[in-house]
Amino acid sequence: MKIILIAILFLSTLQSTTNVKTSEEMLQKVKKQIKNISTKELQKILKKNPQTFLIDVRTRADINILGGEIKALNNYNIPRGWLETRIGDLVKKNSPIVVYCGIGIRSAYATKTLMDMGYTNVKNYEKGFEEWRNKDLPRRELDKYLSSVLYDKVQEVIKGVVYTSFGATAPANYENSGHNNNLSFIVTESGVVVFNAGASYLLAKALHEEIKNITNQKVKYVVMENAQGHAALGMSYWNEVKGVTTIMHSLALQEWKHTGKKSLVRAKKVQKDKALQTRYVMPDKTFDKTMNLSMGEEKIIIKYLGKAHGPGDIVLIMPKRKLVISGDVAFNERMLPVFKHTQIKEWIKTWEKFKALKPKKIIPGHGKVTNLATVTRFTIGYLKFLRKSIGDLIDNDGGLEDINSIDQSAYWDMDTFKELAMQNLATVFKRMEFE
Repeated sequence: MKIILIAILFLSTLQSTTNVKTSEEMLQKVKKQIKNISTKELQKILKKNPQTFLIDVRTRADINILGGEIKALNNYNIPRGWLETRIGDLVKKNSPIVVYCGIGIRSAYATKTLMDMGYTNVKNYEKGFEEWRNKDLPRRELDKYLSSVLYDKVQEVIKGVVYTSFGATAPANYENSGHNNNLSFIVTESGVVVFNAGASYLLAKALHEEIKNITNQKVKYVVMENAQGHAALGMSYWNEVKGVTTIMHSLALQEWKHTGKKSLVRAKKVQKDKALQTRYVMPDKTFDKTMNLSMGEEKIIIKYLGKAHGPGDIVLIMPKRKLVISGDVAFNERMLPVFKHTQIKEWIKTWEKFKALKPKKIIPGHGKVTNLATVTRFTIGYLKFLRKSIGDLIDNDGGLEDINSIDQSAYWDMDTFKELAMQNLATVFKRMEFE
């Protein structure tokens, strides 16, 4: 009996070894039939043609586990099993395509599949995302803080005083829990001021837990930068916390009364179970121009500078610290969206008041801590580009169908470019057409 078992085990091991060898031989056979590129070659391709389509054939779970995806203008995730049914909705047969996965195995087979389907300009990134990550090349993470609904851990901006949990610079989705804006707080000897309530009850609660891990001081004020859902829906949590006063600008409150319930509906569609307990509620207080929230030795002022991105956009100023938390008055890293109520000409005028604050450090509405020159480029620089480009087009008798001819390559490196670039041009054209 023992001899039979040993024989079975031997045959099983032999079969397993044979299968491994056969699998490796199959992979090498496929690789000989496709174009394989290195990390350096991929970098050159993206630099020369940023609009190249990167097709990530991993699962969403793989992307999270391995630390994100390659940061590129046209990076799309189509899991290997869905490739044949979804690729046709995304790219044309002659589009430049690079396929990648974790270590280049699934992507090799996927590249061969695309070639068999008639795609003529497709390559396989042979080393895969693992090498890209190990070389510390630009990448985007779906969620940087897997044990929390916050997108990222709280980071210290000014030692012992100002902290921020930076949101994703991508659109709100289930993976980032709708946390795609910055949530900041200021710790003083007399209490805590929070800037932005968060996109949900659970997100606000998670931020509160982080605050309690840092200080024993109680949260006294929660200020909303505007009436957008990711700034205000978390009020449903903060309004339950004893001793907290929630504050919104009077113009933002008017907007919130019109759009707040719709924001809640959208949030529930995106966040699903993560929107648990989130409700539509009102702030405790409003203000029109300026409100002093100073506590202890920290001078803290919230101020309405004028029309900008949306109704009631405000900034928080800490004069002694030369710090401004700008909300959506200033952007960094990601392309700003032009909404129906965005006042571009007035925003450009408001910017002069923002500059007059002379901040050394800025926590923008989106993106990392930065300086005035950087937010000027990503905010007013971009707005002026929109108006000049559309103005020149109209002066030359161009129509809405001609906005594709506008060269936007200077902004390809901005997150949300592919979602917003054409939409913003169309919105501005429709407004300027009859100016």
